Amino acid sequence: MPPSIVVIGSSNTDMVIKAEHLPAAGETILGGKFFMNPGGKGANQAVAAARLGGNVTFITKTGNDIFGKQSLQLLEEEGINTSLIITDPLHPSGVAMITVDKNGENCIVVASGSNAELTPINLYNAKEKIQGAFIVLMQLEIPVATVEYVMSVASQAKVKIVLNPAPVCALSDEMLQYVSIITPNKTEAQMLTGIVITDDISAEQAARILQAKGIKTIIITLGARGAMVLHENNCTIIEAPKVQATDTTAAGDVFNGALVVSLSEGNDVLTATAFACQAAAISVTRMGAQASAPYRNEVHALADNKVV
Repeated sequence: MPPSIVVIGSSNTDMVIKAEHLPAAGETILGGKFFMNPGGKGANQAVAAARLGGNVTFITKTGNDIFGKQSLQLLEEEGINTSLIITDPLHPSGVAMITVDKNGENCIVVASGSNAELTPINLYNAKEKIQGAFIVLMQLEIPVATVEYVMSVASQAKVKIVLNPAPVCALSDEMLQYVSIITPNKTEAQMLTGIVITDDISAEQAARILQAKGIKTIIITLGARGAMVLHENNCTIIEAPKVQATDTTAAGDVFNGALVVSLSEGNDVLTATAFACQAAAISVTRMGAQASAPYRNEVHALADNKVV
C-alpha cells in the first residue's frame, strides 16, 4: 500500500446559479440554471489525491444533514478513508452560495457551518493516524488553532507538513516553522510577505521571505505560467502545459492533491511540482471543483502529448 496521506480541512456543498448578470441589492433574477456540487478545499484536495492514486485519509466535520451524508457517500465512492470524519449534531454542514454571470464573474457567500467547529479536541482520536502518515496536507477553511495543533502533533513524529494557505490570513512565524512546504498563489504570497508579485524576480523575493521564516520549501503557483519552486536555496520555474482554460475553480486544490501524491511516491519536489502542474492544467479544461480532478492515466496522457 502507498504511504499514507492525511488531508485535514473543509467539506462544503456548492450551490451555483448561472445568470445573465449578478443581481443588484434588492433585485430578483429569473431563469438562471442551478447546479449543486461537492466542494470545500479540503474535500477537493482529498478527491484529487485519491483519483491520482494516493492512499488518502480525509478528516473533516460535517453536519448531521443531507449535505453531510451526501458528502460522506461521495468521498467513500472515491476510495477515501472516511473513518475519522466527524458528524456534528448541532451545526449544519458548510455550504457556499455562488452566482455566476455570463462573463464568468461571480459572487460567493460561504456559511462555514460545521467546518468552523472542527476543534483540536475533535482530533484526539486522529492523533495516531496523523503521526503515522507520510505527509499531512492542510488549508485554512478550518480554525487556525486546529491547523496549528495538527502541525505540532505531526512535527513531533517528523511527518512532512504541506500548507496551502487559502483563504489567506495572518500566520505566526512560530506556526510557519512547522511547515515543510507552503503552496501560496501569487495573491496569497503577497499577503503573507508584502511583496507584490509581477515577475519572476518579485516571486523569488516573496519566496525568500517565507524561507527566512523557517519553511524549507516554497512553491508559488503562477496560474497558466506554472509554479516557482524555492528549495535548498535554488529557485526554479516549472512550466505548466498549455491548455484552453474553461473553469479555474479548484485548480489550486488539484495542484496540491497531485503534489502530495507525487511526494508520497518518493519523487523530488521539482518532479512532484511538474506532476501537479500537469494535473491542474487538465482540471481547468473542465467545469466544477471535484468533478474537474483528473485520473492518473489522464495526467500520463497529457505528459505524453496525447489527447486527454
